[in-house]
Amino acid sequence: MSKTKLGIIGGSGLYEIEGLKNIQEVRVKTPFGNPSAPYISGKIGDVEVCFLPRHGAGHVFSPTEINYQANIYGFKKLGVNTLISFSAVGSMKKNIKPGDFVIVDQFIDRTRYRKSTFFEGGCVAHVSLADPVCPSLKKVLSQSISTSGISLHDRGTYICIEGPQFSTRAESHLYQSWGVDVIGMTNLPEARLAREAELCYGSVAQVTDYDCWNEEHDAVDAGTVLKVIKQNVHYAKQAIQKIVLDPRLRGDDKGKIGDDFSKKCTCRKALQFAIVSNRVSLSKETQKKLDLFLKKNKKG
Repeated sequence: MSKTKLGIIGGSGLYEIEGLKNIQEVRVKTPFGNPSAPYISGKIGDVEVCFLPRHGAGHVFSPTEINYQANIYGFKKLGVNTLISFSAVGSMKKNIKPGDFVIVDQFIDRTRYRKSTFFEGGCVAHVSLADPVCPSLKKVLSQSISTSGISLHDRGTYICIEGPQFSTRAESHLYQSWGVDVIGMTNLPEARLAREAELCYGSVAQVTDYDCWNEEHDAVDAGTVLKVIKQNVHYAKQAIQKIVLDPRLRGDDKGKIGDDFSKKCTCRKALQFAIVSNRVSLSKETQKKLDLFLKKNKKG
């Protein structure tokens, strides 16, 4: 049996995954409100998988309206330890073309209105975000997807803007001058919260357009994006099958490979020394709200 319980967050166009057996719809209550939708739980092979469409069923939540805290908390509560994000993005470089996939390894945050931490109400935690995606998971994603016939870039910096509007031309040129690779609206604070929840987090960015910096192409619009999304979703579903069944992620019958995977990263120990507040002084309300994180990390 696999040691990994895998979570998958679907972005624009990815509202279900294929090959999922023993499907159950799971509604999760969290102290941070409601997740975007019920989680879809099942198995691919012997791997337990939980899927959530981040924009909700029918794409009803804008990037700002998504309850990122509740989404990540819900995955944690369901026992997920490895979380993969799929999201539509714009390209900021000529060599990264619509239809390409990028395995993101860095982020720049330009959001303004989003809750980016679980730790409030008298409890402070400072987790490391120098490497905001799990290096072990990133390697698995890169190698699994590279065998799927998809044009893949195995690293990239993702700039996350507030949205829901696309960039102005001036903003697009500014971001390009920073050397970023792709632009999107949803991976932050998602990645931050995943680290606080001690989940191995990986990001697969699916390129749909060139934003509006590239004068050789029309400025991005929803119609153009949706056309490419349909193509990308087809390839994303193929990639998910390969990723889930990758032996490094699944673990062998004795769990050795899965155990080795988790030992090569520090994601699942991110809170070990991060909580700096005196636990004794925390209010009962805060302790209850954060119990899912505090009960494992009792020191302090």
